[in-house]
Amino acid sequence: MNWRLRRASADDAAILSLVAGATFLEAFAGVLDGADIAAHVARHSSAEAFARYLSQGAIATLAEAEQGAAPLGYTLLTTPDLPVEPCPGDIELKRIYALAPTHGQGLGPALMSQAVNDARSAGHRRLLLGVYGGNVRAHRFYIKQGLSVVGERRFLVGATWHDDLVFARDL
Repeated sequence: MNWRLRRASADDAAILSLVAGATFLEAFAGVLDGADIAAHVARHSSAEAFARYLSQGAIATLAEAEQGAAPLGYTLLTTPDLPVEPCPGDIELKRIYALAPTHGQGLGPALMSQAVNDARSAGHRRLLLGVYGGNVRAHRFYIKQGLSVVGERRFLVGATWHDDLVFARDL
């Protein structure tokens, strides 16, 4: 499948919400309770939530199929909200997801590269991200992308607390 990346705007909030819900479900079906997934997506990945992020200066990249522009993945860079000692110039990669049919086709590394470039271009010096502690596949990907573990956090999804790792990378 061929794809392209583009900067997302507030006009893309509904599209970002759609791909966010789909990718979160793919990533956590069978790991998290279904009701917790639905509640989490409704609260944190609605079109309104994306419009709010973007109005507050977040940077989003949308991956689209070249044929028809169907959304395939996205990134979202925001002000950090992680339990690590902040450094001047920090930015959080709050979200990086790609739909399963694109896995192994280079979309994940392309999304990460774009997020790093966007963060650098905005003058940031360190990229942070939180990831579910049980997602070993993601851990391997982030380490391969030059990130390392700098902390931990407890993260609430629906009614259940989960242990996450916090990764960082100097830019």
